[in-house]
Amino acid sequence: MSGSTARLQAIEAVTNYHPVTAPLSFSKVSATEFFGANVFNKTVMKARLPKPVYRSLLKTIDTGSVLDPSIADAVAAAMKDWAIEKGATHYAHVFYPLTGFTAEKHDSFLSPDGDGGALAEFAGKTLTQGEPDASSFPNGGIRNTFEARGYTMWDVTSPAYILENPNGMTLCIPTAFVSWTGEALDKKTPLLRSMQSLNKHAQRILKLFGHEKIDTVVSYAGPEQEYFLVDRHFFFSRPDLLGTGRTLFGALPPKGQEFEDHYFGAIPERVLAFMLDAERELFKLGVPAKTRHNEVAPGQFEMAPVFENANLATDHQQLTMVTLRRVAEKYGMECLLHEKPFAGVNGSGKHVNYSLGNATQGNLLDPGDTPHANAQFLVFCAAVIRAVHRWSGLLRAVVATASNDHRLGANEAPPAIISVFLGEQLADIFEQVTNGGATSSKSKGTLTVGVDTLPNLPKDAGDRNRTSPFAFTGNRFEFRAVGSSQSIAGPLVALNTILAESLDFIASRLEPAVAGDATKLNGAVQKVLAEIIAEHGSVIFNGDGYSQAWHKEAAQRGLPNLRSCVDALPLLGSPEATALFAKYGVLTERELHSRMDIYLEQYCLTVALEARTTIEMARTIVFPAAIRYQGELAATGANLKAVGCVFDTATLDKVTALVKELQDGIDTLESALGHHGGSSKLDHAQHLHDEVLPAMAAVRLAADTLEGIVADDLWPLATYQEMLFIL
Repeated sequence: MSGSTARLQAIEAVTNYHPVTAPLSFSKVSATEFFGANVFNKTVMKARLPKPVYRSLLKTIDTGSVLDPSIADAVAAAMKDWAIEKGATHYAHVFYPLTGFTAEKHDSFLSPDGDGGALAEFAGKTLTQGEPDASSFPNGGIRNTFEARGYTMWDVTSPAYILENPNGMTLCIPTAFVSWTGEALDKKTPLLRSMQSLNKHAQRILKLFGHEKIDTVVSYAGPEQEYFLVDRHFFFSRPDLLGTGRTLFGALPPKGQEFEDHYFGAIPERVLAFMLDAERELFKLGVPAKTRHNEVAPGQFEMAPVFENANLATDHQQLTMVTLRRVAEKYGMECLLHEKPFAGVNGSGKHVNYSLGNATQGNLLDPGDTPHANAQFLVFCAAVIRAVHRWSGLLRAVVATASNDHRLGANEAPPAIISVFLGEQLADIFEQVTNGGATSSKSKGTLTVGVDTLPNLPKDAGDRNRTSPFAFTGNRFEFRAVGSSQSIAGPLVALNTILAESLDFIASRLEPAVAGDATKLNGAVQKVLAEIIAEHGSVIFNGDGYSQAWHKEAAQRGLPNLRSCVDALPLLGSPEATALFAKYGVLTERELHSRMDIYLEQYCLTVALEARTTIEMARTIVFPAAIRYQGELAATGANLKAVGCVFDTATLDKVTALVKELQDGIDTLESALGHHGGSSKLDHAQHLHDEVLPAMAAVRLAADTLEGIVADDLWPLATYQEMLFIL
């Protein structure tokens, strides 16, 4: 395939790959036995804690009541003993700063005893509070560089766990991270606040429907994770993949994904071995990994977990990303979580399935068999519709990143227009509501395929829609616009808060209308539902979100189309968003504006890094390969001319023109990168979007065209054909 020595060596290493670890055996220890084996869960706590301590802790976990500080020492002692028995030598407060990544600070259990020995110590104060440097993480101006103090606080609702390493174990304690001033510097704190607010207003609705014993209402999340795998030999041969997570150069191979033969295809043996190992590690950590399969693009795969409490799901999602990367290395592969590591084939998302409910009333977005008669469900569903319509710009903003810009709006992902897909059954019911009241539901029916040996199947009342960014899928909504490398905390914070606002609105309308008389509830509900659909029904769209016709229709409906990160992020700092998050106690004005500042800075840093990498690779890798081929062509022409033969210079002329385009493009990109376009971060981001990204695209176009012409034995970069198809 290739005459390039470096690429041939990489291909040989890939094709001759052998596992470096012994095969796993699920027959010796079943998955059910080791699921949660490394988690300090309720079962472990019940067995190890004094009954009063366990009951107090359980009350905090299940109901959100204030944690009793007097139990901390007992919990810490039991947690330490359990961890040491499992081989732990250190503990770590794990937190989630605004980088979106996982952070951890490790400390040893051992303390000198004064007699030349050491004792294993872990006090309640150590469990509940840590002190990392708060000025070394992104803070958006909340902390000055010289003001370093910040605190981590034990999140009792997310269980501690043991992280294994070949040379030892570490007790990991999920924590919130705040500054010395008490302001949130992390992803977890606002998520917990938003869940608290959601519970408050959801309970108001449930009380109106006559429920007396109401458990804490929580949001649930089930984030699917798409990712690419490439062999590490290829990964390390590509400075762009190594430094930015995506390929800044690369011509499309003759075969891409057009045959649609990779999706749900047989999983390659090496990849399946990796998946089994990753799942085993996730099972130990209590992560309910459920589904695995090939995704649409070659080299692309997906795993999906079972629904969990949104806070726990967020922590588990962070663990999942870390685990996928770590285990992939064992199998000589790199797990790419970037939204668009390869141009021209599908990118990766993280579809977040979202619902809310509790132990007593169940899933509040479950329509039941007769959704038209399920007024409680219709209220919660209408609240979601209203929330998404009213705050669609905010939902677009919380999935806005430089990497997700490459994916949103393409024919592989939801458009940047936020709309709601309900399906035929619910769309019909809400249409009935606007016409005076719902009296029937479209039946689910039975599917018969005409083969006697195949069973008849219960048929859903409506089809699914993969083009919708916010789709109802039976008993939950699927937020499909979230990026594959993102923390799901930000999107969940937004969803919880806007839904709390919507439930607050509905409860505030229904409470005075009912005024203690339950017989008035149905009429009041019908009136509110009709008003919501009349005002917010324009967000409902059951058609093809990829079509240009929808873009025109959405504009007529007044739905925003925020195509880029630079268009969307300023909405985080809008007066409306500021008032929303402040009212529901989720983020103060300073906390919210700091996030907008940080995310704009991350956008600028990301694009600038990609631009610098583009310049370096174009100058030191692509350009030398091109002029060597240009030299070979010129030498061949001169030799032929010397012996009286005619040499067709068409290829030489084309290469010469492309080399000139490449050089001019590099100069233009370097010039664009040399200034900021304004004094603010937003000005800089706008400049990068309007000037730098197009200049990068021009350099890439020349380079990728050259890749298709330059002799293969002279081309130094691993190609798409190699990276996507050799695993």
